[in-house]
Amino acid sequence: MSTPLPRTILVVGAGGREHALVRALAAAPSHPRVYCAPGNAGIAADATCFNVPADDIPALEALALRERAEFVVVGPETPLTLGLVDRLAAAGIPAFGPKADGARLEASKIFSKELLIRRGIPTAGAAIFTESGPALAHVRAGPLPVVIKADGLAAGKGVVVAQTRAEAEGTVVDMLVNGRFGDAGRSILVEECLQGEETSLLVVVSGRSFIVLPTAQDHKRVGDGDTGPNTGGMGAYSPAEVVTPALLEQVEREIVRPSVEAIADEGIDFRGILFIGLMLTAAGPRVLEYNTRFGDPETQAILPRLSTDLLTLLWAAAKGELDNFRLEVRPQPAICVVISARGYPGEFPKRDPIAFPDHLPPGVSILHAGTARDGQGRVVSAGGRVLNVVASGSSLREAADKAYATCARVDYPAKYYRSDIGGRALKRT
Repeated sequence: MSTPLPRTILVVGAGGREHALVRALAAAPSHPRVYCAPGNAGIAADATCFNVPADDIPALEALALRERAEFVVVGPETPLTLGLVDRLAAAGIPAFGPKADGARLEASKIFSKELLIRRGIPTAGAAIFTESGPALAHVRAGPLPVVIKADGLAAGKGVVVAQTRAEAEGTVVDMLVNGRFGDAGRSILVEECLQGEETSLLVVVSGRSFIVLPTAQDHKRVGDGDTGPNTGGMGAYSPAEVVTPALLEQVEREIVRPSVEAIADEGIDFRGILFIGLMLTAAGPRVLEYNTRFGDPETQAILPRLSTDLLTLLWAAAKGELDNFRLEVRPQPAICVVISARGYPGEFPKRDPIAFPDHLPPGVSILHAGTARDGQGRVVSAGGRVLNVVASGSSLREAADKAYATCARVDYPAKYYRSDIGGRALKRT
């Protein structure tokens, strides 16, 4: 690589994804100094944290300048959408993450859908509505189930898979009439409901160059057997065995490369993660959505499988030096089990003190997602998704056994986790 690696790195965000990024970047052979804003109780043990909110763009820019950050890695979607990378670029600070024009691929589902359809990239059919009357007529006449999406960012809650006509009508009214999601729901997409198995790809993109990271499969619903409401993700495993080498080649040819080319043709200099949500249908893979940041919790299961230094990879993408980059991947599977607060994604308790195991077995780590310290200095729960238990093993079964044995040893009053992360893959092996 022609450009020297940065010595000081700022990671923006406060969840399990950011804890995974902090640890991976701090482990770089070049031994960089790693900071985080705002971080959490666990991240604070691995990096210096600053209490600057991830959506306070001027304060983040000021922090990066004050601490002489030579590289900023942005975790969540909100600061990307608000133009943090644009501000950093104007200040001369390289960053990994798209500028606001690229972040629009996640911030506007309508923008993404129109791009997919215009470029002939396989995706679900959809109609766009800004008024409730036409939208209600559409869902009353169309097939069920039907997918209804708020156009903008809605904290992971803006997508409803309506199973009944009443649910579909209620969702339309909730978004377009009652303003449940504010500006994010002023326009909606009504999509056909694709059937199949869901998976995702994380793609490191730098202009027209890209590298596909190891495959992963998330578990969105809160309950065992994929029951209950959707969440931000209750766990993930890598590799996703449903993505065979032949299927991956097809997805790269029909979806990944056309997507990267389409984005570049829009005049967007995209340097970050293109997260492609996929449905593997009987007719072939289809794009469910684009996100423009590392997936959470997919990242936690993917990073342990990289032999390649993460800093070198992200820096190459940010500097436009991704051509001919070689990614090395470990064959050992990895799994991430999310420990949440009981009641999530609805109402849940906070400020529960957490007791951790004294020792962790080899290949196991605990990442903090929603934690803080109370007045007594104890680590307490501070969010719906509280901890991530990540484990690697010679097989997915070994990794899962180690992860669940560790989950059982973490103790706090409202602890809850699914018992079947990776279960479908384990049944098929």
